[in-house]
This record gives sequence, structure tokens and C-alpha cells, in this order.
Amino acid sequence: MKMLKLILPLVLSVLFATGLMAQLPESVNTETSTLDYPDKPLDDVVERTLTGTKRVLPYESMREGDILWSKKVWRVIDVREKMNLPFAYPEKPFFTILMEGLKDGALSAYSVEDDKFSYPIPTEDVESMLYSVDSIVMTDPDTYEDVIKVVTSEVDPENVKRFRMKEMWFFDAESSTMRVRILGIAPIIDKFDDNGDFVRQQALFWIYYPDSREWFAKYRVANFSGNEASPITWEDMLEMRFFSSYILKESNVRDRKIAEYMTNGVDALMEGEKIKNSIFNFEQDLWSY
Repeated sequence: MKMLKLILPLVLSVLFATGLMAQLPESVNTETSTLDYPDKPLDDVVERTLTGTKRVLPYESMREGDILWSKKVWRVIDVREKMNLPFAYPEKPFFTILMEGLKDGALSAYSVEDDKFSYPIPTEDVESMLYSVDSIVMTDPDTYEDVIKVVTSEVDPENVKRFRMKEMWFFDAESSTMRVRILGIAPIIDKFDDNGDFVRQQALFWIYYPDSREWFAKYRVANFSGNEASPITWEDMLEMRFFSSYILKESNVRDRKIAEYMTNGVDALMEGEKIKNSIFNFEQDLWSY
């Protein structure tokens, strides 16, 4: 009995000390914090891999003698139109895909000095286009003095409301069909003055489309058809021309845009429709019934 009275306090003290040590931060087992987190839960029924592994078929070679007629056309795609909403999908806008391709080196940018892809833009110059540097006046919380702070911000994809597209329409004498190939795509942003008033529209750079098809084929278009079981890629969408646009310019002797000789907006749109119909009628007029 005396031995039990001596051992009992010793056992209680050991248990109490052990409880205190278990509560100390140093004694917490941190091995689990270094373990990798489990894989992200699948937000689908199956893993969608078809679009990522799709191969892009190269354009078939053309003979110059088979091109009976051709004309270059410049279009504008307004992402605010209902049919063009996938271009402004919040999770992955089309402009974000262009930015990622430029940063990754998969896409090359060309200057907007001309529309012939004559001047490649160096990587550092492209980065300066994708990021805007501005200075703002802030009040120092300690000295209460106004200080100028330089702020660097990335171009917001929501500010890209339009895309300019250059394409070539041509009649293939071998297949007796009118065909079209996209040559380039350029994002357009609105420029404002210090008072916030609109000044002009400015194209940032040109992307040569034939060299970019592999990159566009890696990205799915967000629920374009309403059936997520049959997704299409951006390369599919552009090749199948699932977008709405209006004609800005056609190749002409004076190299003028429609807005330069049709100052009224409605007249400019009607002139664009006239150019589109002339291309359609050219193919129809080649056939006799």
C-alpha cells in the first residue's frame, strides 16, 4: 500500500507532463505538412483528353496556276456579339490564350506597322505590350506625404473587345470551289486620354495564324454548341468559321478602309455586306445552268 502511494504521484506527474508536451507547437508532428496534397477532384465524369491530343492536319499544298481568283479581306470580330461570346469566356478568354502562347514561345508576334507580317517583335517588346506601367500618387501612412508609386499591371482581357482578322479568299480551279484561309489575327484595345474619353482603337500585334494552329488546337472552346460531350477546339472554331464579323477592308488600289470613303456607320456595314456578296456571286457566276 505504501508502495502504491509512492508510485501513483509519479505516474500522474508523467501523464501530466506528457499532456503538456503534446500541446506545445514544437511537439506537433509536421511530417504530414510536407506531404503532397491529393490530386484535384475530377470536375467531370471522365478525363477529357481528346482535344489535348488532337493532331492538326497541315494545309494541302496549292499550285499558283490553280488559283484562278483571289482577294484579301480584313474583318473585325466583336466579342460582345452573342455568337462571339466564347471569345470573352471569363475562365479562359481568347486573348489569354494568345498571351500564354507568346509567353511560352509557341506564338510569334509581328508589328502592326503593316499587314504583311514584315517585322517580328522581340520577346521583350511583346512583354511591354502585355504589361502596362503607370504611376499613381499615394499618401505615405507614416509621413502623410504624397509619394509617386510605379504600378505594373497586366493587360486585362476584358478590355480586348475586338479582334482583327486578315484572310485570303481564292477560287481553287482544281476543285472548282471558293476557299478561304485565315492569315493573321490581331487583338484590338481602346485607347483613352487622361480624362477618360475615347481616342482611337489600337491593334497590339499580329499573330500569323498558319503557324499558330497547333497552339489553338490545345484549347477547348467553352461549351460552344451546348453539348459538352462534343467539344471543339479553337482551331476547329476558326476553321469552321463559327463566329460573327463585319468586313473592315478589302484589297484595293488605294489601300483604303471602308470607313475612309463610307463615313456613316450604317453605310460602312452595307458596303461590307456588298463585298461579301460579291465574293459569293463570283463563284455562282462561274457556273451555268
